[in-house]
Amino acid sequence: MPATQLAADARRTPRHAIDISQLRKTYAAAGQSPPKEALKGVDLAIPTGSIFGLLGPNGAGKSTIINIMAGLVNKTSGRVSIWGFDQDVNPRQSRASIGVMPQELNIDPFFTPRASLEVQAGLYGVPRSERWTDEILELVGLTAQAGSYSRHLSGGMKRRLLLAKALVHRPQILVLDEPTAGVDIALREMLWDNIRKLNARGMTVILTTHYLEEAQEMCDEIAIINHGEVVARDTTRELLAGAEGKTLVIDPGDWTGDLPPLPDGVTTQRRPDGTLALRYAPLQMQADQIIDRLRSAGVPMVDLQTEQPHLEDVFRQLTG
Repeated sequence: MPATQLAADARRTPRHAIDISQLRKTYAAAGQSPPKEALKGVDLAIPTGSIFGLLGPNGAGKSTIINIMAGLVNKTSGRVSIWGFDQDVNPRQSRASIGVMPQELNIDPFFTPRASLEVQAGLYGVPRSERWTDEILELVGLTAQAGSYSRHLSGGMKRRLLLAKALVHRPQILVLDEPTAGVDIALREMLWDNIRKLNARGMTVILTTHYLEEAQEMCDEIAIINHGEVVARDTTRELLAGAEGKTLVIDPGDWTGDLPPLPDGVTTQRRPDGTLALRYAPLQMQADQIIDRLRSAGVPMVDLQTEQPHLEDVFRQLTG
């Protein structure tokens, strides 16, 4: 590619793949009920080239944000910029910059995977000379099933086809809405391997998932939404660092006695493997205080280790 073209592409690459400012969405309610405010002035900037987690409990507003970005739902107010294109000023360019893999299996059962991709490419106006159908099929592992009717595909293969359809127009941004819900471990690993490859090529990935360990492993940055508001937004590392609480895990061997009184704020749990998990707040006490109390009471300690907070701990603290 000529140097002038590279320079032009660099100028077109925005710092933020998605830039949302004061986004609000209110749904009219039936009867005398007050309108439902699904989004309450959301501000969100998603860095270009990142794998970004958009997390929150059911009904928090995640799907509303995704549907607004995809052009499926009209916002009440606010500004949405996708790959530098204001959604109100350049709706076609902004929509062409994003691909969405939905949670629902919206696949025509009488089309083959190849035909589905060709139709999808046609809907986006992709010229035949620029289509990459075979490459996409190979990427998602559907080459052998390319000519089979979609109704004959397994559930996992249908999810692969959803991913393939989201890629036909070569979007700069890929949104994955619960991509691994209900799939087996092998398919989950295959999906994430593909996502890492796409991200390595420069594609920005936005992920919503209820598998928090998945988000913790995959995402560079995370925003947590609750009741239509962003309650936290930071790098995954910083979110975990700011979590309250560590867990002291003790293996007492075959000891089955009762624990002595422990400092206030320590919660205890005996795990199925026989170990004792004692959760405490490092800002209030040190692990040594708990260990000394256990030693004084004669609790044996065959092994001892500490566990750092998980994303699930952060999620619970912020969303209740």
